Amino acid sequence: MVSKIELEKKLALMSNSPELFKKEIAKVKKELAELSLQPQDRTPWETVKLARNPLRPVLQDYLGAIFTDFTEFHGDRRFSDDKAIASGFARIGGEPVMVVGHNKGKTIEENIERNFGCALPDGYRKALRMMQLAERFNVPIITFIDTQGAFPGLEAEERGQAEAIARNLVEMARIKVPIICVVVGEGGSGGALGIGVGDRILMLSNAVYSVISPEGCAGILWRDGTKAPIAAAALKPTAPSLKELDVIDRIIEEPTEGAHTDYDATFAAVKKAILEELKGLKKVPKAKLTKRRFEKFSKMGIYNE
Repeated sequence: MVSKIELEKKLALMSNSPELFKKEIAKVKKELAELSLQPQDRTPWETVKLARNPLRPVLQDYLGAIFTDFTEFHGDRRFSDDKAIASGFARIGGEPVMVVGHNKGKTIEENIERNFGCALPDGYRKALRMMQLAERFNVPIITFIDTQGAFPGLEAEERGQAEAIARNLVEMARIKVPIICVVVGEGGSGGALGIGVGDRILMLSNAVYSVISPEGCAGILWRDGTKAPIAAAALKPTAPSLKELDVIDRIIEEPTEGAHTDYDATFAAVKKAILEELKGLKKVPKAKLTKRRFEKFSKMGIYNE
């Protein structure tokens, strides 16, 4: 995405010949208006598009900026090493942690190699193996959620995609170390939930988190993908809506125009939030930790007519 400064420069140049660049000027003005929107003024669909911005920080960026001593572990010990999920021990603020996250790339080649962060069952089994290892060594777990969903291919179904995700939900609910989940981009469907059961669910202010993509929802309800903006409004995938519904626990404020416009500010905010949450969770007894986690997710979906 072009920055606001670049768009303003472009607009200034074209304004010298307004008749010649009439259509282009209108287009740039529209783009500037979208960039200038405050989070509370954006529609859910506009936030979805912002969360999908290819320039947003991905797992590799966070690993390099807020963690030290990252040592990656590979393989699920059953079938393969799914590159759509990366995990390993690291330190944050001197504290040892286990990091597990959806592993999108920064280039087209990396995206293809990692299925654009859409994990196979092997990836979820690798994630669970790492989380159980963290429990064995009494190390807190930090997960980074950033995926359109689990990989939808035939090989994923053949190797038990649904079972792998369901197993993670069950096992994460009873792991006896603190788990902090951070939604940093697009948290989509069961692919996000497979590493999304935690004591504290944090979410960047321009990220989205939903049971299905707006396009998928529109395709099912109306058989018309162009109605995705309507579906997005109904799904309430934005951080403020999910905080109000108690699906997430904390909103991490990112730069107004998106995390991609200021990496350093985003990294600082995420690191601060994780360290603050870790400090509180480390004081909670293990038995109480799992009990509270189970109760937290059990009450989701309860509503009054």
